[in-house]
Amino acid sequence: MRHGEVFNPERVLYGRLPGYRLSELGARMAEAAATDLVQRGRPVARIVSSPLQRARESAAPIAAAFGLPIDIDIDERIIEPANVFEGKRMRGPDGALRDARNWPALVNPLRPSWGEPFESIVKRMLAAIEDARNSVGEGDVVLVSHQLPIWMVHRALARQRLAHDPRKRRCDLSSITTLSWPGDRLVETGYANPALPLQAGATDVGAV
Repeated sequence: MRHGEVFNPERVLYGRLPGYRLSELGARMAEAAATDLVQRGRPVARIVSSPLQRARESAAPIAAAFGLPIDIDIDERIIEPANVFEGKRMRGPDGALRDARNWPALVNPLRPSWGEPFESIVKRMLAAIEDARNSVGEGDVVLVSHQLPIWMVHRALARQRLAHDPRKRRCDLSSITTLSWPGDRLVETGYANPALPLQAGATDVGAV
């Protein structure tokens, strides 16, 4: 699951910066995701969150809905990738992309040169997913993460090239991407957007 909308009035790319919490709308989005899991009858047995505040706050309604401990398990491997544009606005007249001093960070979008390599993100995410699977005897494990890590898992499982256009990611706020092992191979089996009715008024500019 991806976290909900973040309170970000300056519209900066917040990345791993501390102190970025859910907005009121983001909290409603997280509640919508929890409600969706309950209504679908998902047997949620454990919740694991990125250490970042917005992810932990998004995990809390799920813990409450399923009667799980409010002291949610943290896995550093499902965190947002670091990048050189943290704390900067990407668009507008003062946007980071207009500043020639930032252009060297854009020379290799295939790696990418501005942050953690795509291959590294996939490796840590898949390891965390496998460990989460093995941590319960039965039932679902919900991992609350971020847009790029989730999208990297999607592309890796679909055997698509990891380099991509960030504007075309299918990973909305509080969306749920379902993975399973129907045989001996991890596959993506579903995508749900329970917060869709709330998306129109949302700000989503924090992902790299």
